Amino acid sequence: MNDLAALHAPLADALTTAVRRVMDSGWYILGPEVAAFEAAFADYCGAGYRAAGSGGLHAVGVGNGTDAIELALAGVGAGRGSRIALAANAGGYGTTAVLALGAEPVYVDVDEDTATLDPALLDRAGHEAGFDAVLVTHLYGRLADMPALRAVADAHGAKVVEDCAQAHGAAHGVTAGGRRAGVWGDAAAFSFYPTKNLGALGDAGAVVTADPDVAERVRRLRQYGWDRKYHQVTGPARNSRMDELQAAVLGVKLPHLDAWNARRVAVAARYAATIRHPKLTLPDVAAPSHVAHLYVLRSTDRDALSSHLRAHGVPHDVHYPVPDHRQPVHGDRFADLDLPVTERLCAEVLSLPCHPGLDPAEADRVAAVLNVFGDAACTP
Repeated sequence: MNDLAALHAPLADALTTAVRRVMDSGWYILGPEVAAFEAAFADYCGAGYRAAGSGGLHAVGVGNGTDAIELALAGVGAGRGSRIALAANAGGYGTTAVLALGAEPVYVDVDEDTATLDPALLDRAGHEAGFDAVLVTHLYGRLADMPALRAVADAHGAKVVEDCAQAHGAAHGVTAGGRRAGVWGDAAAFSFYPTKNLGALGDAGAVVTADPDVAERVRRLRQYGWDRKYHQVTGPARNSRMDELQAAVLGVKLPHLDAWNARRVAVAARYAATIRHPKLTLPDVAAPSHVAHLYVLRSTDRDALSSHLRAHGVPHDVHYPVPDHRQPVHGDRFADLDLPVTERLCAEVLSLPCHPGLDPAEADRVAAVLNVFGDAACTP
């Protein structure tokens, strides 16, 4: 599904130099490498956009992407008893963060075509159930309908946090004023897990915001609630700090992100041009609003399709098979909740290899195998 060694090979000298620089410095947590990456990543997310009246974007490096969601929500004021609207088809990471805060998840169904929050249903949830904040996941690399979702949240007086873990660089518009993932909400969470479009060599994350007060709150919450060493002024806090090694690695890789995204989108375009099976539903991967973190098709006979791919040696995965509200950990808590689109998508989605190192011949091989699914007499 990924070839991270091949991705890193051309950067081996630069990565080695960066790691050596950190080792020689003797400073390994929240030092100059983190500060440099935070500034560079804030500039990247804010390219072409400047929040009205703000001094620009702030990025706060944290330990991982799920911590980033939790700390972003806490940064905008969510906490115990808050009601957080979110989708239930995104792997449970948002739910994990919401529950860690002691908040209440308010699950909202998603749009059939985009698999992201449906603005009309979010509005309905606001009237029927109410919510204090909205967590919007940009799923599979696709930027959600942020203008509409932001308008709904504003109408209900709710804060907006973006989960950008799968959408580094996705944007509405590419000219001056174009807005990338991370600048639509009151705060945004990013993961730099190694397989992300921008990945570290381990776990790391960041919270991005245009609000300096939110940024300062997150900085304190990521390190025990300190405003200075051993002086705790806010909470509940945690220890979630980006380390210098991961920041140095991310600093090397960030300038390559847009090119890697373009190569992902090219793989998706190759699939779109070569997969020809009447029973497979292909995604619409259109740059720049989609950066092809995953290429996720749909099949009403997913188990058989998975067996077919496995028999022909084609890697694949399911992102994600169990919706959050049906996870066993909740027992019967959400037994009466009906999210028909979410549940249908979770039963049908299947992910194909889609990464910057996948060459056209490999993509064509995947397509050839898919095109004879269900036809045992054919050999791809």
